[in-house]
Amino acid sequence: MSLTDKEIDRPLGQSAGARPAARRPVSAGAVVSGLAVVAIVGAALSIALREKPFRQPAPVVTTTPEVAEVAPASSAAAPPADGPKIIQVDPEKRPAPNGVVVIRDPSAVGQNLRVAHLPERDLIEDSPTGPLPVRAADGRRPFDVYARPWSGTRGTRVAIVLGGFAISQTGTQAAIADLPAEVTLAFSPQGNSIGRWMQEARRKGHEIVMQVPLEPFDYPNVDPGRNTLTVEAGAAENLKRLRWALSRTTNYTGVMNFMGARFSADQAAMQPLLAELGKRGLAYLDDGSSARSVAPELALKNGVPLAVGDAAIDATRDRRAILQKLDELERMARAKGFAIGTGSVFGETVEAVTSWVAEAKKRGIEIVPVSALASDPER
Repeated sequence: MSLTDKEIDRPLGQSAGARPAARRPVSAGAVVSGLAVVAIVGAALSIALREKPFRQPAPVVTTTPEVAEVAPASSAAAPPADGPKIIQVDPEKRPAPNGVVVIRDPSAVGQNLRVAHLPERDLIEDSPTGPLPVRAADGRRPFDVYARPWSGTRGTRVAIVLGGFAISQTGTQAAIADLPAEVTLAFSPQGNSIGRWMQEARRKGHEIVMQVPLEPFDYPNVDPGRNTLTVEAGAAENLKRLRWALSRTTNYTGVMNFMGARFSADQAAMQPLLAELGKRGLAYLDDGSSARSVAPELALKNGVPLAVGDAAIDATRDRRAILQKLDELERMARAKGFAIGTGSVFGETVEAVTSWVAEAKKRGIEIVPVSALASDPER
C-alpha cells in the first residue's frame, strides 16, 4: 500500500477508513523520524560525557591600541579608587597630565583634606632651622595649595582667625577639638610641638597661618618674644629671624603679625619682609590693630595676597562681650559682603566662637578661611 500525501499529512493515531482491527505496517517516515531522534540524543550524550579538551575555549582576540606610549606616573600619590577625584589647578592653564582639561575654580583650590596634614615636597626648601615654604617649579604657591576649600559663592562671608596656638599644650588640644573646621588657626613660633599640632589641626580641616613677632611701640618693655623683627635690626638680620619663624612648621597659607605697631609702620623695615613673602608664595594677614600699617601698599607691590582684620573679638575676655563683638562682625559682613575677626585661643573665645558659628550658619552666614578673603594680585 503506497503512502499518499494525505496520509503523510494525517495526524498520528487517526485512521483513514473503517478497518480498526487491521494492523497497519510502520511507515518509512516514522522509522526515519525515530532514527533521527535517537541520533540527536546520542550526539548530545556524547558531547556531555567528553572531556573538556573537546570543548575548545573561544579564541581571545587582542587589539593593539592606537597609542602605545604610557604617560609617566605623577609624582603625587594617586587618590583611592573610591575617593574623590583630585584636580590640581594650573594657574597658567597648561594641560593637565593625560590630556585632562582643567577649568580653574578659585573656591576649589586647596589640598585634599584627607591628606592636608602632609606637606607637599615641591613646596619645601630645606634650611638649617627647618623646612621653609617656597613656590613650586610649576608656579604653585603654599597660599593656593594649603588653602581650605570653600563654596566660592559671593554671599555674606566671615573669617575668624585665632592666634597663640602651640603656646599652651592643653589649651591647643582642646581648641582644635572644639572649634569648627572653618575657623583659621594662627600658630606662635614660640610654641612647642608645633609640627604635631599643625598635623592635628589640618586633619580636622583647619587652614593655618604662622604668626611672626614684630616690634611694637615701647619695645622691649613690651616684648613679642624670641627673634622679634625690629626696625633697628636691619634687613639681613630680620630676614634671618623671619626664616626661623617660617621654618617652625609647614602647611600654612601665610603669616600674621604678632604685635608690631612700630615695625609695620616703617616702610624700610617692612619692604624686605613683604618681598620675602612674595618670593615664597605666602599671604600676609594684618590684624588691623594699627592704622599706620604700610602692609597694603607693599603687599600689592610685591605680589603678596593680603587680608586685613576688621575687629579684635576678645579684647575683653568675657563670653558675652565676645559674642557682642561677633555680632558686630556679622553686621560689617552684611554691609560690605565680608569681614575678618581676630582673637586669641582663650577658653572664653573658643567657647563663644564655637557657639556663634553654629548660629551664624543658620542665618545664612558662610564661615570661610582667611585665604578666601585675601586680595590676591596674581588673580
